[in-house]
Amino acid sequence: MKSKVFYTEEMDDLEAAVEEIFDGFSDFEFKSNSLAIIFMEEDVEYEELYEGLREKWDFPIIGCTATALLMSGQGYHSDGINVMVMTADDCRFVAGVTDELTRDNYKECIDRLYGELTNELGAEEKLIISYGVCVTAKNHVAADDLLAATDEISHHKPIVGGLAADRFNFEDTRVFCNDKLIKNGQVMALIAGNIEPRFFHVTSIEKRVSEQSYVITKSDHNEVFCIDDMPIADVLAKEGFEVGKEDVLREYLLTPFIVTIPQPDGGEVRVARNLSLINHENKSGVFLGAMPEGSKLQIGMINRDQVKETVTQATNEMLECIKNSDKEYSTIICTSCAARFLALSSRIESEVSGWIATLPENLNMIGMYSNGEFCPVTDETSGVDYNTFHNFTLVMLLI
Repeated sequence: MKSKVFYTEEMDDLEAAVEEIFDGFSDFEFKSNSLAIIFMEEDVEYEELYEGLREKWDFPIIGCTATALLMSGQGYHSDGINVMVMTADDCRFVAGVTDELTRDNYKECIDRLYGELTNELGAEEKLIISYGVCVTAKNHVAADDLLAATDEISHHKPIVGGLAADRFNFEDTRVFCNDKLIKNGQVMALIAGNIEPRFFHVTSIEKRVSEQSYVITKSDHNEVFCIDDMPIADVLAKEGFEVGKEDVLREYLLTPFIVTIPQPDGGEVRVARNLSLINHENKSGVFLGAMPEGSKLQIGMINRDQVKETVTQATNEMLECIKNSDKEYSTIICTSCAARFLALSSRIESEVSGWIATLPENLNMIGMYSNGEFCPVTDETSGVDYNTFHNFTLVMLLI
């Protein structure tokens, strides 16, 4: 597989943007099968962009809106249009997007889309790239539901991607595939053939606020009522945290919760979760991601100065993987949490500046800041991979 990335800041004149994109790929050798991924600023009129691209590109185009963009060679961009094309003779790509999702129909819609794509693919996929949009009210994130439905119907094929994002108004997120733009939906691409995908992720959590570990004793999906049989708001107040406000996402950006989640087969995965809301009536906490009963919970701390170091460590691990493999890797697709974007603030470029400079010239990277990330996590004891929804995490997919 080969790939190339191109960025344009032209968002107002999309005819000019299309011409820039075509010029940027004029020296690129398209093989028999291709797939394009686009991350873009929320104000881009995608329908018009696609009308221009379809004049020369007859292969699937997928993507979503993003808080900000990442790419090899140039690093961070606050807005614009980011395009990657992957192409191969020995791989097949199929892509599609659901209809508008609701809490009642999401599983049926995902099952139907996956069935259509597997029939079209005609081979067993080795990777699913997927981007979705939350569909529940008050930030009660449905990302775990989207991921779980896809994981089940695909029989646990690796899923990488995340949630579409915008500039934190949570109203302008979109996903798209070809001529179809969806506000509340899920887009996915299935890839079969000669690939060996690898996954890397880092949360940059320096340490725990305390050694205290709690157990979630009462919860409903992503709403936690009690830990160690005490209202979570009372425990947070005891630990000295902000509990006076209702919307506390910003207050807890540097203190993600580390949650160890047991799996049905006896394994477990450890992920970071962001606290979003505190319900003062019942003293519960609403998180950006599922918080199952029986999970262990600790409160972590983010060290801005350590972000660059931990990302570099993950990059070195990836480069070592490439060095020790007989596969020819060409492509990196990144998803970094918008919470990291906010927490790093004026130091945002520190997340990418160091490790992008270390990438070999034959590796092409595209990425975005999202409202949550999809990436398999390996149980350290069993070695089993579990498709998992993350917060405050940088995910890197290597193909």
